[in-house]
Amino acid sequence: MSLNVLFSQVAVGVAASGGGGEFEAPRVEEFFWPLVGGNSYWALTRPAIVLLLSVAVIGWFFVTVAGRLTVVPSKRQFVAETAYDFVRNTIARDIIGAKDFKPFLPLLLTVFTMILFNNVMGIFPFVQFPTMSRIAFPIVLTAIIYITYHAVAIKRKHGVGGYLKSLVPPGLPGWLKPIMFVLEFLTYFFIRPLTLALRLFGNMLAGHLMLLVFILGGEYLLLHGSNIGIQASGVLGLGFGVVMTFFELLVQFLQAFIFTLLSALYISDAVSEHH
Repeated sequence: MSLNVLFSQVAVGVAASGGGGEFEAPRVEEFFWPLVGGNSYWALTRPAIVLLLSVAVIGWFFVTVAGRLTVVPSKRQFVAETAYDFVRNTIARDIIGAKDFKPFLPLLLTVFTMILFNNVMGIFPFVQFPTMSRIAFPIVLTAIIYITYHAVAIKRKHGVGGYLKSLVPPGLPGWLKPIMFVLEFLTYFFIRPLTLALRLFGNMLAGHLMLLVFILGGEYLLLHGSNIGIQASGVLGLGFGVVMTFFELLVQFLQAFIFTLLSALYISDAVSEHH
């Protein structure tokens, strides 16, 4: 949720109570901001606007840089090449392998830059909302990865039958094969996509709430504390908020990296000849 919106809500609550009321925590309804619509069927929300903006900005950035490549790179070209080289060499080639990584490089680069951009929006002034803290967005990204993963696995392993057969490692005793098949089926079709989406969602939501606690709590204690000790704790809370903002930036990068890394790892498993 935007810090600016929450600051205004706190101010309204304090004013309504004569300036000395208790702190009012934001309600669940305040985390849904429909700009257009808002009924049970559809709504255009601020997180959706941020996501659409990220697609436009990232697309514009890479297209314009690609059209003006020079031997001595400009600052924009340097940033684009750094992101490309990082995903290509550190993630795609090392995880999937030099033989098979190229067809999946555009997907992995798009996923990494898109998640990173939207994560950073959580600390960007006047936005201050990480898009991926809304569970629908990680679910859609995970669905794209898993459609790719299963499609490649089915193609490489000669159809659905061959793919399902590959879930059971060769050489197992007969009585153990059904157990292993059930465990592997649950892992590949349910546990992996669930954990991939929830990991990104949970970290972005928890980090954002942590910043809200420090910043809003510190602001309230500083401005409305009844004595100097409480006001000093408010200053301390705001200081921790600043420190945790830089820590959150690190977490935002790591979550984009981990999501892309695991996506490459799962795709690598699909293209490999052996389970």
